Amino acid sequence: PAAPCRGARGGAARRAMETETSDSDGWHDEVDIDGDGEYSDTEIAEADTDRDPDEDDSASGEEGSADAPRAGGSGSAPAGAHAVSRSPGATAAQRRSHAALYASRARHYSTRRSRGSYADDSDGDCDADGDTTAAQAARGKDIQGIPWHRLNFSRAKYRETRLRQYKNYENLASTSQQLDALVPPPARRDGEFYQFARNTRHVKSTIVHFQLRNLVWATGPHDVYTLHRCTVRHYDCLARRSSVALDLSGDSNGVGRVQVSTLCVKEGILAAGGFGGEIVCRSVGSRCVAHRARVSRNENAITNALEVYTSPGAASPRILACNNDRALRQFDVETFRLVAQRDFDWAVNHATVSPDGRLACVVGDDPEALLLDTRTNETVATLRGHLDYGFATAWHPDGWVFATGNQDTTCRIWDRRYMSSALAIFRGRIGAARSLRFSPNGDFLAMAEPADFVHVVDARGPGAFSRCQEIDLFGEVAGVAFAAGEGTRGAHRVGAVGSAVRDSLFVGVADRTYGSLLEFQRARLDTLSSKALLAL
Repeated sequence: PAAPCRGARGGAARRAMETETSDSDGWHDEVDIDGDGEYSDTEIAEADTDRDPDEDDSASGEEGSADAPRAGGSGSAPAGAHAVSRSPGATAAQRRSHAALYASRARHYSTRRSRGSYADDSDGDCDADGDTTAAQAARGKDIQGIPWHRLNFSRAKYRETRLRQYKNYENLASTSQQLDALVPPPARRDGEFYQFARNTRHVKSTIVHFQLRNLVWATGPHDVYTLHRCTVRHYDCLARRSSVALDLSGDSNGVGRVQVSTLCVKEGILAAGGFGGEIVCRSVGSRCVAHRARVSRNENAITNALEVYTSPGAASPRILACNNDRALRQFDVETFRLVAQRDFDWAVNHATVSPDGRLACVVGDDPEALLLDTRTNETVATLRGHLDYGFATAWHPDGWVFATGNQDTTCRIWDRRYMSSALAIFRGRIGAARSLRFSPNGDFLAMAEPADFVHVVDARGPGAFSRCQEIDLFGEVAGVAFAAGEGTRGAHRVGAVGSAVRDSLFVGVADRTYGSLLEFQRARLDTLSSKALLAL
């Protein structure tokens, strides 16, 4: 298989790039519910009434099929209308019939769009815009709006099948037996730290490369940034309005087209990285692009990750760029001058900088993670224990604890004062740890798998990182982001008990039918166990 982010030699990266404009239906790895080796229309259940024909398919890449189940079967329009119309075995009559059905569906969506509503007309429990609210979820509606009552299998049955059939993408041969020997017993998954608040269907996410999942950012409880096709969009949670924050789809603003592979929105700066090694940045409050540059002419220079941080003694913020040409670069945001560069023997996939701006945790196409001094680019420590390539890092607000995420399905927690071994190890359900974020007050760590699961790990108290909340959904996860509520308090240290203000957690879901932005809010009544409280 192609190594991660190898855009120069066909393989996964090229297929991922082509997905955005391809008319392929994408059902390359369907789920066989019955286990009979065949995929019926009911089992595949391609979208009929819920899919907007104008929406593109998101790239699911090499990791198992993560599309949500589609409504179909008896009593509904024929499943997979547009797919059958392209099938080589379809007769001319079938093609005409399905083409007519698809055209009718397009007119149906056009009418609904002109009315300002995308609600499913046949579902009386839908919000006016097709969203799902907390009240509806409390009455039993699926948080993603998947109509399980119209399918011939239950949610539990579909989840059971997904767990059995999903295949994690690996570059190195790390077996489950090896992990079982290295990883301690699973964390308790009974936490209820964040409550479902709303699912917004019109906020879509697009994944360009299946291994890069840092495509959701929040700058406040009401301001979320996502990637849809070649545009970065800002979503106002109060007004429930989405607008274009950065258009990279053409020649607007003189920028030209950039196929965005990663995002970063921090320190008042919006930065986007491209498949051709581009970096585009501007101030969050500005409408004009401040800088656009291609940092490398290497044909394999995909920008895998960006980090905006404040460097000690620097007059303006800096951008740390992780590129597939094996280089880690630092740029001054104001002048976009290259401040420093370090070359490695492997592609650099992700890096984040400590809150004090002095250390950077770097991971890439190597099982080992590195801790670097940002002023000298010298290696401070080498972190060993992972079994595959790394794609995620995150720093706790206290500046001592940090996390690394790996394709071996684990997240390791490290303390920079004791780096001989990991402080804790957390293992996901089905896939790699693709994205990591600490909450602003440091109480929680969110770990996103490539599909279906987001884990909110408790970082408080004596038993930190031993308990989590598991968010169970269907679809590819484009990214996760925390947002602090108004008046957030917190001691910014592992073991501190944060306040009960309503912080938020956002999860971007990339799916052809049920793509959306999931919003969760901090539970009002969330306490530690009596044993932990006594210990505190």
